Amino acid sequence: MCRHIAYVGPEESLGRLLVDPPHGLYGQSWAPRCQRYGTVNADGFGVGWYAPGDPVPARYRRAGPIWGDPSFADLARAVRTTALLAAVRDATLPGADGEAAAAPFAAGEWLFSHNGAVRGWPGTLAPIVMTLPPEDVLSLEARSDSAFVWALVLARLRAGNDEGQALAGTVLEVAAAAPRSRLNLMLAQGDTIAATAWGDSLWYLARPGGGNVVASEPYDDDPHWREVPDRTLLTASRTDVLLTPLKPGLGPGPRPGSG
Repeated sequence: MCRHIAYVGPEESLGRLLVDPPHGLYGQSWAPRCQRYGTVNADGFGVGWYAPGDPVPARYRRAGPIWGDPSFADLARAVRTTALLAAVRDATLPGADGEAAAAPFAAGEWLFSHNGAVRGWPGTLAPIVMTLPPEDVLSLEARSDSAFVWALVLARLRAGNDEGQALAGTVLEVAAAAPRSRLNLMLAQGDTIAATAWGDSLWYLARPGGGNVVASEPYDDDPHWREVPDRTLLTASRTDVLLTPLKPGLGPGPRPGSG
């Protein structure tokens, strides 16, 4: 399992969002409060953020625990952003991919994270592998279930699906092939966030100073945090949050190339 968080809103330092809160992502790496599977998220971490005027995000990722990287604290103090996606990782299975397996994954303007696990990986998704272009499979950044789920999402995005459709279609496809999978996905595009609640906790907060936070669990005890119902797609901008039940027919249909 993992913990992840996304933010869009007025400019903030990475530290104000990830390190300073009493139960922020930094602390969730060893003491999550809402995590249902696993206890310590020490198998890597990463943060992706958007600089003003640049639609392509920067990333900082490492294979070890976030608390074991002194450079991150300095980075978090100094770097400011209007949008980010960050995660701490608890690997589904042991692997040698190192920081390549740490979210956020990225392509162009998108950042992506998966909190969960694909049931029966990799066997349950073997038939879906055959539906992707060979170059997409061979260019996977890591060999984890999360990296493959990202390949499915990215194929939809490149075919013209919007962010919500890409996540919804992927969740429904993977859940059909691998029932009882946990598929909390998160996708950022600089001005928007899309996320799914499917098998684990997801919360959101409209910040008093403006902007929205979407996270696996609340980073403080603000009473305005709201839990997203299971089997739900969330889409958010700086000012709005929309919740839509995830059910067959929500997405645009089969993924391009899958039929």
